[in-house]
Amino acid sequence: MTTKQRIIAAALQLFNEQGEANVTTNHIAAHLGMSPGNLYYHFRNKNHIISAIFQQYSGHLRQSFAPVSEPTSPAMWFHYLDATFYGMWEFRFFYANLNDILQRDPELHKQYLLAQQELTINLQALLSALNRQQVLMIPEAEIAPLTDVLKLLASFWVSYQAAQSLVPNISQAVLYEGVSRVLLLLKPYFHPQFGLELANLMAHYQALSADPSDPFHK
Repeated sequence: MTTKQRIIAAALQLFNEQGEANVTTNHIAAHLGMSPGNLYYHFRNKNHIISAIFQQYSGHLRQSFAPVSEPTSPAMWFHYLDATFYGMWEFRFFYANLNDILQRDPELHKQYLLAQQELTINLQALLSALNRQQVLMIPEAEIAPLTDVLKLLASFWVSYQAAQSLVPNISQAVLYEGVSRVLLLLKPYFHPQFGLELANLMAHYQALSADPSDPFHK
């Protein structure tokens, strides 16, 4: 791992654990046991580090939600839902403080909008593909607004949950509850022949919401 990669990884860890607003470049440098000058050699400021982390986040969205070209299976549904959870967990600081981060950095805001436009196109294509494969039965006119609602839930579930307590604790269980809400939104659109698969999916994620372990970093 290069020094630049170590800085990005350390910043992501500290932002997630302590909140982005509470972490400075000096904190990141101290965590790595390096001088602030060494950090500034690689990154001009904290916003520059956040921008680098965002590139990882947008890459995750691009790779995980690319349109499908072949019939989907329940295994693929797990893939998409796990990708949703992974993004919410791995980049939870970004979701928790989204508006403030974007307002501080207009260039990052532009990149975010481009990533969201691409995600919208991919999600609409995915829902349309599931319609064609008769997994879902979504009226054509509802695909675009349903996509917006799914994105809204994923984007603001963390900040919503943080506001529900005087001492916020965004655990993996909380995020898996968010994934379960995604399934609840889609439930009315599932074709009846996939009722058992849907029930298994919902049971799977409800069980995970009660499991404190991290399936991605064991």
